[in-house]
Amino acid sequence: MNISAINRLVLTVAISLALAAITFSSAADPTSKGAGQSADQQSSEKKQDKQEEKDEKKAQHRLSKEQQQERIRQQQESLRLYRENIARQQAIAKRNAELLQEQKRLEHYRYQQAYYERLRQQQAQLADERYDYDNDPYYYTAPNYRYRRDGSYYETNQYGADILRRALNTGYQEGLQAGRADKKDGWRFNYKQAFAYEDGNYGYDGRYVRQQDYNHYFREGFRRGYEDGYYNRRKYGSTAGSDSLKDNVLRSILNLEALQQ
Repeated sequence: MNISAINRLVLTVAISLALAAITFSSAADPTSKGAGQSADQQSSEKKQDKQEEKDEKKAQHRLSKEQQQERIRQQQESLRLYRENIARQQAIAKRNAELLQEQKRLEHYRYQQAYYERLRQQQAQLADERYDYDNDPYYYTAPNYRYRRDGSYYETNQYGADILRRALNTGYQEGLQAGRADKKDGWRFNYKQAFAYEDGNYGYDGRYVRQQDYNHYFREGFRRGYEDGYYNRRKYGSTAGSDSLKDNVLRSILNLEALQQ
């Protein structure tokens, strides 16, 4: 055998040994992509790991049982006071209705009567005190927003933030109707004289946010709705066919700030 043939044989053996070593290393390494695990399986495991991390973070920000019970206790007390306040509004509504009739403001009278009827139905729904607080996520979800009202900061979670947005839009819708009614009656521009503005409770079920907070944002929405209704325009409201505030207007009024988690 000549030298050239020997060199080729040696080279062939060396390559074979190298390939065998690579194959053995891949089979022995459990983290290798080729270790009996497909790319789809690895992707699925990565997704599962990420979900576990998210679940762990949620658990870290979940209120303790003691905090949850304290929030429920505060809520029940707020709900009791809210029901008492709603009941007192009956006398105010009656006086306002009589005044509207004396002033011959028939359109606004009809609007107020319709508003009060909606408020009465809302009050009747609150008569049932049975409520599953333990399974309502609001009561164990930590705050993730803060907002400023009358110079003070308050914190809430996503569920409370949604109620504040509802207050603004509900107030805007009621203000639209009140403003249009006063315009038809030939009455002067005066949103503060409307019973709905003074009341500020429609759409609120006594939960998630303080009554004074809901009242405040309801009135903020009402004032803008009244102006749009009285002047027959959409300065603050959406032009997409829904009686709600424009998104940028809503955000600027509420001005929610995300809390650092």
